[in-house]
Amino acid sequence: MQERSSVAELAERLRRELDRYSPGGKLPSSRALVERCRVSPVTVSRALAQLAAEGLVVTRPGAGAFRAHSRTAPAPAGDTSWQEVALSADGAADLVPRSVDASGVLVSLAAPPPGVIEFNGGYLHPSLQPERAMAAALSRAGRRPGAWGRPPMEGLPELREWFARGIGGSFTAAEVLITAGGQSALTTALRALAPPGAPVLVESPTYPGMLAIARAAGLRPVPVPVDADGVKPALLADAFRATGAPAFVCQPLFQNPTGAVLAPERRREVLRIAREAGAFVVEDDFVRRLVHEDAGPLPRPLAADDPDGVVVHVCSLTKATSPSFRVSALAARGPVLERLRAIQVVDTFFVPRPLQEAALELVGSPAWPRHLRSVSAELKARRDAMTAALGLHLPDFALPHVPSGGYHLWPRLPDRAEESALTAAALRAGVAITPGRPYFSAEPPAAHIRLSFAAVAGTGEIAEGVRRLRMACDEVLG
Repeated sequence: MQERSSVAELAERLRRELDRYSPGGKLPSSRALVERCRVSPVTVSRALAQLAAEGLVVTRPGAGAFRAHSRTAPAPAGDTSWQEVALSADGAADLVPRSVDASGVLVSLAAPPPGVIEFNGGYLHPSLQPERAMAAALSRAGRRPGAWGRPPMEGLPELREWFARGIGGSFTAAEVLITAGGQSALTTALRALAPPGAPVLVESPTYPGMLAIARAAGLRPVPVPVDADGVKPALLADAFRATGAPAFVCQPLFQNPTGAVLAPERRREVLRIAREAGAFVVEDDFVRRLVHEDAGPLPRPLAADDPDGVVVHVCSLTKATSPSFRVSALAARGPVLERLRAIQVVDTFFVPRPLQEAALELVGSPAWPRHLRSVSAELKARRDAMTAALGLHLPDFALPHVPSGGYHLWPRLPDRAEESALTAAALRAGVAITPGRPYFSAEPPAAHIRLSFAAVAGTGEIAEGVRRLRMACDEVLG
């Protein structure tokens, strides 16, 4: 983080000094900038690269950096109003809508303004990411023989084997496809399993990104309620009978957003109900590697107990590493695997081989288990800090379930609280939170917010964030 800040500061300093040089004039050498600005050569190199990307300087190997010549005046803006007609004509007749609502996804992807505490993040804070281990793995991967060649369409055999071992049961590498992140894998799965216009059963509440995938594919999400033990089997069976849905999408382990874990007796029921309905279960096993230190033994993936090919399993390395480390697996048995493979190839060809090689280097290194142990301990500490802070400052927020895995809490708001008003007031107070409404595919039974404790710098920032949230509640509730 310090290096990034230094790069930004040096780039801004050089930007201000550019007027001292005429177009084509040479800037001080890198060595001179290192000495004058008291920064590292790497910082100088990155700052100059940033200015070059902005078109402000030109770098010439062996010669140095020079101020770029003035840009020509931009061409006048064209008239794009015709697109309103082209993009919406006869839209009502489209089986698959051409417009996509990404608002539920952007809530957890967009970086908040400077100074705002990020309780809405969906990824680990940089201080929790294994940056050094990933950098070392990428460096080693780049030197592997054939690292920059075309990989097998299904993914590197060794990486597929590693994911298969993680799923367990009798899964083999031949039943695993490597995909570019969990979102991509879920998109492939829903496209393979349900035709446009079909209903698809989803947990309620559930991950907004999955709802966006379904709607973008022209599917109709049908909610099935979740409690502290996961999805309710009786209601799942009713939903299958009422809709004839070809698939049910679920997160049996530390469900997003409730944190629920599917109870052992319900695991068997879910598989039986789907099998009798002739339907698939899409298992999104997204945070198995973000278990908390006090969790105890974890249940196996549903796929490990499914010899009949009912489960299409999705798991990823992204949540436990970095948002840019987009390597995941899509596992299935039977004829559906070929359909999944065909869609994957048509959509993306393959995941870049250097990234797959880096994944192999990372998970095979001694740094990997150390990282998982460190994150496990830190997430527990952060969860406890946020739970304690909520109990102290916001006792009216109901928190019936505190998960032992994942990266967030799901408090229910007091009856008189309005999500949108609280979200806006919180942002004014300097803390970004996620409203609960986007997690429901139908009318929500109550108002909630989701609070992430993984995207912040530490427990001190959690305490300050909850204090700011209390200020926002005082403003909204009086």
